[in-house]
Amino acid sequence: MSSSSLSAKHSLGFIKTFNFFIYGAIAIYSTFFPLYLKETGMSSFTIGLLLAGGPFISLLANPFWGYWSDRLENARRVLLILLIGNAAVMQIVFSVQAGYLIFAFMLLYFFFQTPLFSQSNSLILDVAEQTGKKFGAFRLWGSLGWAVMAVATGPVIEHLAIRRLWIVYGLMMLVSIVLALRLPRGGAANNRKGAPTGYGQIWANKPFMLFLVIGVLISIPNSMNNTFVSIYISDLGGKNALIGWSAFLSSIFEIPVYLLFDRYLRKSQRAMILCLAVVSLLYALRWFLMSVAATPYQIIFIQAMHCLTFAGYYYVGTQLTVLLVPKEFRASGQAVYALSWGGVSGIAAGVTGGWIFQHLGAHAMYRISAATSLLGVAGFALLFLSIWRSARKHSNELEYGGHKREEAQL
Repeated sequence: MSSSSLSAKHSLGFIKTFNFFIYGAIAIYSTFFPLYLKETGMSSFTIGLLLAGGPFISLLANPFWGYWSDRLENARRVLLILLIGNAAVMQIVFSVQAGYLIFAFMLLYFFFQTPLFSQSNSLILDVAEQTGKKFGAFRLWGSLGWAVMAVATGPVIEHLAIRRLWIVYGLMMLVSIVLALRLPRGGAANNRKGAPTGYGQIWANKPFMLFLVIGVLISIPNSMNNTFVSIYISDLGGKNALIGWSAFLSSIFEIPVYLLFDRYLRKSQRAMILCLAVVSLLYALRWFLMSVAATPYQIIFIQAMHCLTFAGYYYVGTQLTVLLVPKEFRASGQAVYALSWGGVSGIAAGVTGGWIFQHLGAHAMYRISAATSLLGVAGFALLFLSIWRSARKHSNELEYGGHKREEAQL
């Protein structure tokens, strides 16, 4: 066994613990930061506009950090830079009061925050490949961290008040930075330095591009829900502790889903695309149910569908990206996947979702989300048929060519 494999095995515990804390920290941000902004006096539309800055910045940040992760073959170094920048800038955001300063520093924060998951995924995929472990065995610790920290933070915020959110978030990021120091380098599976032509090869990959375009239709409603569900619950009379339970139920059941996918998902393009079509249909059902919800408790139980929708799409999409993108550009491929999931779609979700939520209401926003998800179902169904027909045609051509050779021999 190589020294790199031994090092990776010794680091497995740190990777799992790191995932627990970094996903827990971002869960605290995602769940309670919109409420913090609302407490400062921002309207729903302004909050949506502000949070849309994250996806906008990710259009630059994900390719930038993905390129350097491939170039340096050191995902750990990139993650440390992202974590330190994330923690430092967010403390500034919590300390300023003027709206224009919050906007300015949040844009800088997003430069460090948005690539975190794609780069940690790249490192996990490298280590999993070296040790023979499954991706889900690592990623489930992130879901556990998200669930536990979201529900545990609710009562803490009730006690401290939402204005002191900076204390909880800062402590979580500090622990994440310490753990990141013990992570493996990552990038060991690559055989050559990431080249500037890597993104050109990715953009020229037609199946991958079609997958991303269709995925945007699914990710826009998901981003709108992430931005406004806590405000939706609050508007219906739900307390901070209840909002934490909503995040808990939406994440804790991801764990068995990841384990099941590790065991049963077929590593083929057709199987994965068919799976994405089914997940997209479940998304449409989830948003329809949200559109008719009348109490915060109903929303909490509907949020439990997150384990099938987001976890299914996230896992399958990550694995499909591995199949479609060359290994030497793995970090860049994961960055582009994250770009479509949280970048382009997030901009539309923040701006459009904020306007719909404020002027037409939450029920209308979720009805539109259900219709958009159905378009995604149709897109994946057509993509599946296209790949199936192409594979069948290729098989027929091979069979025909074989008969021709046999006749020539006779």
